[in-house]
Amino acid sequence: MRKNIANIITGIRILCNIWLLFFPVFSIQFYILYLACGLSDIIDGSVARKTKSVTAFGSKLDSTADFLFIGAVFIRLLPVLNLPRWLWLWSIMIGIIKIINVTIGFICNSRYVVEHTCMNKLTGFLLFFLPMTIYFVELKYSATVICTIALFSAIQEGYYVLIGKEII
Repeated sequence: MRKNIANIITGIRILCNIWLLFFPVFSIQFYILYLACGLSDIIDGSVARKTKSVTAFGSKLDSTADFLFIGAVFIRLLPVLNLPRWLWLWSIMIGIIKIINVTIGFICNSRYVVEHTCMNKLTGFLLFFLPMTIYFVELKYSATVICTIALFSAIQEGYYVLIGKEII
């Protein structure tokens, strides 16, 4: 049982991601679930390392939970945010690069490859705090910083996939 705790935490995060869809954006319930998702993302990796239960499955489950979190948050936030066209285009470009990285990783390695680089983690950290900063930092400023880092991160990830360097 001890070796499965990290995956159980990740599974709970997946459920919280789904529950996010049912609460009004920027409500207390939304923020509680949002923070629970973020904290569980930090905790599951730490637990896996402490219990020496880091696995390829757990890493993929974590990446899946991250993807579902991003999807749920986008579904809830995009309708209430007035995003400029340049931000949409920049975000789409980053998304295309990430899709190409995953595709190349799958073609080269015959498996799903997502790199957990420091830059990817920084991007995720900044994206996570974005909804909590919307009321006091103009989106055009925070989005420019985040997109710049995310673009660099996607390019770096592609480089690692191409050279076959795996970051876990």
